[in-house]
Amino acid sequence: MKKEISNLLRFPLYIFSFVLLGLFFGFITFKMLSFSRTVEVPDLRGKNLVEANKYLNDIGLYLKIEGEDYDPDIPQGKIIKQDVPAGNKVKERRGIKVVISKGPRINSVPLLVNETIGNAESMITNKGLKFGKIIAVHSDIVEKDFIIAQRPEPNDPVSDTITIIVSAGPYEKIYFCPNFKGMTIEQAKFLITKLNLKLITDGEGEIIESQNPEPGRQIKTGDTIYLKLI
Repeated sequence: MKKEISNLLRFPLYIFSFVLLGLFFGFITFKMLSFSRTVEVPDLRGKNLVEANKYLNDIGLYLKIEGEDYDPDIPQGKIIKQDVPAGNKVKERRGIKVVISKGPRINSVPLLVNETIGNAESMITNKGLKFGKIIAVHSDIVEKDFIIAQRPEPNDPVSDTITIIVSAGPYEKIYFCPNFKGMTIEQAKFLITKLNLKLITDGEGEIIESQNPEPGRQIKTGDTIYLKLI
């Protein structure tokens, strides 16, 4: 009987000892975790996954891929973002989240030739594109501010920028002003158009009585000629 009672008393002692032992080891583990060393997070941007994973493993961290995004500068498959900035300190065994580049966004180029710069800009903005270079050249054929050529060509793939060549209008040409006095208005209009000049008339007649500038004065392409009719 005494032996049975003794055995019954020993059992709770075993349980109590086991609980104490568990608490002790739990406390030690907690302390060890609490005092884990901190490490400095490296800069992972521009690195591929193999490189980044090795950098992190060497200092007790690990890599977590959070997603992908387009980037015009960083090649496909390399890291563009990380959730903990480089130089920050974190405890070991932490995961560093990263975003992987999908490379530049590829768009098809619309036809911009014969469009004004304003219209063309609206067309490419809707596609997430922008002008890289705008090159102005003189042209006797294409009106000023209209697009003459583009690179890439229409429907070619492009990352995000387009180069265009835009008309700066014809070169300015210097003339000596013709003598319009005594001409008919139709004769004067024909000559003024050929010289790329502008015309303003005063009066209702058919014959030119006077003009401004006077005959022989220097004028240039685009200047205005004032004619008085009788």
